[in-house]
Amino acid sequence: MRQYRAAGDRVIATARDDAGLAALQSLGAQPLRLDVTDTASVSGLGWQLDDEKIDIALYVAGVMSRGGATQPPAQDEFDRVMRTNVWGAMQVIPQVAPLVAAAGGKFAFISSRMGHIAGVDSSYGWVYRASKAALNMAVAAAQPDYPRATMVAISPGWVQTDMGGAGAPLTVQDSVSSMRKAVAGLTRDRQGAFLDYDGRPFAGW
Repeated sequence: MRQYRAAGDRVIATARDDAGLAALQSLGAQPLRLDVTDTASVSGLGWQLDDEKIDIALYVAGVMSRGGATQPPAQDEFDRVMRTNVWGAMQVIPQVAPLVAAAGGKFAFISSRMGHIAGVDSSYGWVYRASKAALNMAVAAAQPDYPRATMVAISPGWVQTDMGGAGAPLTVQDSVSSMRKAVAGLTRDRQGAFLDYDGRPFAGW
């Protein structure tokens, strides 16, 4: 968001609570309240965005789960991850995708290379992996209903965050800058694709 604002773009951003909304406003964004795990909250997004045409939309909500396949996942953990990472996106798409289509814009969903089935090398984070693979499918499946929008799932890469660790090769700034460039340059032949942070498609998507 900071990079878009620095470039002079008008930014509408969402947060779940008052502190988050205040932080967004202080950064120059138009803040809207949204919790993607709450049906009523998502339903209210439509009227908050009434009459908007959106050039670029980003779905960034996501939660992590770290367990592997040596133990079954707890039901509450499974439900938490799937509800945020997949169900939330599927709730938001019918609200936001028409506004992106009206602008002939782009709609990018932050996924993960851990959701790339052909690239699996361990069961670490298997619920998270499954949720991101499902997100990729949800995006690809939704794309035909919004042909004037270009919808993609995109991995931010291995980034120096709390999840990625200090040893990751990408800074947050470099990851975001690369994804911004990739999204801005999207063409219709990438509709429904699963891309790496630099815009290259994953094999077989």
